[in-house]
Parts: sequence; structure tokens; C-alpha cells
Amino acid sequence: MSDIERRKREHIGIVLSGVARHSAPAGFDDVQFLHNALPETDLDKIDLGTGFLGKRLRLPYLASSMTGGPDVSERINRAIAEAAQHLGFAMAVGSQRISLTTSDKSGLGPELRRIAPSIPIYGNLGAVQLVHGMGLEDARRAVNELGADALILHLNPLQEALQQGGYGNWIGVEAAIAQLARGLAVPVIAKEVGSGISAAVARRLADCGVAAVDVAGAGGTSWAAVEGQRSAGADEQSLGEIFRDWGIPTARCLSDVHAALPQMPLIASGGVRHGLDAAKAIRLGAGMVGQAAALLPAAMQGTDAVVAHVEAFARALRITCLATGSRNLTALRVAPLQ
Repeated sequence: MSDIERRKREHIGIVLSGVARHSAPAGFDDVQFLHNALPETDLDKIDLGTGFLGKRLRLPYLASSMTGGPDVSERINRAIAEAAQHLGFAMAVGSQRISLTTSDKSGLGPELRRIAPSIPIYGNLGAVQLVHGMGLEDARRAVNELGADALILHLNPLQEALQQGGYGNWIGVEAAIAQLARGLAVPVIAKEVGSGISAAVARRLADCGVAAVDVAGAGGTSWAAVEGQRSAGADEQSLGEIFRDWGIPTARCLSDVHAALPQMPLIASGGVRHGLDAAKAIRLGAGMVGQAAALLPAAMQGTDAVVAHVEAFARALRITCLATGSRNLTALRVAPLQ
């Protein structure tokens, strides 16, 4: 087993255990809708469909990047792809680094598109890798191997700093993102991994040509804590705890970035627990809402469990629309707040 594959397997176990979450909330409990006691809306006819980066979705839901190397990856990817095709939501794959450098595709090859021919599928590369050996041709391969509709570039400086063998040199990453956005045939999405993206950084990413931003704020999985849990030494474990709650809460990220860049398509992830949180995220400016850790247990069980999880998520979102008098997501985006 390679070091990368071992690390990905350990990541899954730690995330599933629940010991590496932010202790600070994502901020959605501070957002409250004004209840509408006379909604004049039919619950069963509420339209949860939306468009994102030119693709139509029946649900504003993204199965966010989870894993890209362990032997469970293929099973996870198949379950999510089958459920996404059935329900009409988007899917982002885990790291493609192993599939690009070895013959092990771990479910990250063209079979994923055969399973889910009509949903948006997003590829995955670490942004820092663009200045450490990977470039435009690797990104094109990542997209082509999946038939992907977009490529997500992950921004994770804190995790890399705490990870054994991680990349601490981020000089030149911004220019590399701009070069990639110009040269790639599909849109580029920039995503943090749980520490959030500020309005100032979002503006820089927009200037680079990034087509969408996943704010991925604090409030869900803490990758500082994950790396601390993985560490064998007491000093490294302590550092993971010191930085456990580092980051910008997801709700604040959304508000700030949407105010600064009102036309930028946004994905909300990081501590999104259920459909009510999703409704609040959409009200704050998100076009789509992502889950990873919350979906992972269902993905480990199989397609039926993923379908049940996402249907429950959609049910809570639909009920929120009814209770605010919103017949669709366009109306939800302007629903009154308390």
C-alpha cells in the first residue's frame, strides 16, 4: 500500500469516528426564517430544481469529495453515482492523484460516467500540487478520465502544514490556478476543505478565472484535527488540537463572499447537517449545498442508503420552502428572515 493510499484510508476511519469535528458551529443556527402561517403553497409541487454552471439539477445537492485511493473508494463512488443519477444531484470525486499516477483507478475511470450519464460530475486536484509536479496536462487527464463537467481545485494550506510530508510552499499557486483556468476546457471550481474562503480570497480567485467557489467553511470536519489524530507524536497531536477550530464559519463565508461577488456561483459546504441548514445556505447566497462527512456513512452502506439520506435532506428543504411560502428556490432566496 502506498503512503498516499494509507493516508486516505486513515482519513476515512477518522472522519467516520466523529472525533475530528470542529467544536465551533457552522453558524446556521444564527439564521432564522420568518415563519409564514399562510403559505398558499402545495408541499408536493415545490420545485427544488436549480441550474449550476450550465447544468440542470433536480436537487441543489452536491455529494462532496470524499476519497480517492482506498479499496473502499470504488464502492463509495458507485453508490453515490447510482443515487445521484436516480435523484438528480451532482457528485464530486475524491482525490484523483493516485488514479493519475498509477494504474489503480479506484472507481475514478469512465465507468462512473456510464453509471451516471446525465448528472454533473466534478474532478479533483489539490491546488498546491500545481506547483509541485502537476500541471495543465494532468488536469486535462483528470477531467477526461471521468468525462467531468468541471474540475475542483482544493485549497488546504492548514491541512498541508499539519500533514506529515505535506506541502508548505504555496508560492506560485495563484498564478498556476489562473493558468489552469485559462487552459482547461471545463470550468474550475475552487474549494477549501473546512477552514473557509474569505471575500478577499474569493475576489482573487475570481480574477484568476475561477468559475465557482465552494466556501467549505468551519463547522464540520476539522482537517487539522484529522491530521492531529493521524500523528504518532505528541507534539503533532497537540498542534492538531491547537488548530482544530481554525477557520471562518460557513454561514459567514457565504454572506461575505455573496456580498462581495453577487454573480459568483457558490457552493456551501462545511457543517451542513440537514435540509434546513441547506435552505439557510441558499438564502445566504449558495446555488448548491454540499455534504461529505454527513453522507459518508450512507455511502459506505450502499446506493439505497445514499438515496434515503438525500431524500430525507430534500424533505427537510421542501418543508422549509412550505413554511416560508416559497414555491421554488428562487423564492426561497428572498424569503424573509427574522
